[in-house]
Amino acid sequence: MTRGTRMLPLLVAAAVACDEGASGEREPNTMAVAVAYAPPATYRAGHFGLGRAPSRAQLAAWDSDIGPEGLELPAGRGTARDGAAIYATQCAACHGVEGQGLHPVYPALIGRDPRGEDFAFSADATVPRTIGNYWSHATTLYDYIRRAMPLYTPGSLSADETYAVTAFLLAANRVIPDTTVLDAAALRAVQMPARDRFVPDDRSPTRH
Repeated sequence: MTRGTRMLPLLVAAAVACDEGASGEREPNTMAVAVAYAPPATYRAGHFGLGRAPSRAQLAAWDSDIGPEGLELPAGRGTARDGAAIYATQCAACHGVEGQGLHPVYPALIGRDPRGEDFAFSADATVPRTIGNYWSHATTLYDYIRRAMPLYTPGSLSADETYAVTAFLLAANRVIPDTTVLDAAALRAVQMPARDRFVPDDRSPTRH
């Protein structure tokens, strides 16, 4: 059968009646019902006719990732005080009122456990990996919150709200003063405590 020229039959066994057998019990009587589905109007090798090309507006909405250098950070600003209120309504249900996390699903966000200062996470799995002792860049913290949080409505926070939540979390982890007004320039200037524990991935696409 060639694609694009014939109907594609699908045989479905369906119970259409019940007959009474010799034993008095009712027995199903089945018949084959042919249901025909038309193939796509056009078909190309290696193409299944699914989806469509995204518009420029859709691409722009999806292209929101922010790299470690923070060059893609949007305009906006926020404070830790504003972020505390947003955290309470949007984040605390999963990560805890104090950012302690809800084991075993939702990780802790706040905490500077002294055991983590020497980065002995592989030797002691009980040391929590928090923003204060494990994240390497504050810019990627903003990126993750904006793209993936809150869990059930990711991407719903505005740029200002995301700056505010980021400021709250950084202040709660004693990375920045709680009076800091966080914007793109201020966020790029933040030095995370664990930054020097990481090394850049210098692999190029041609290296294996």
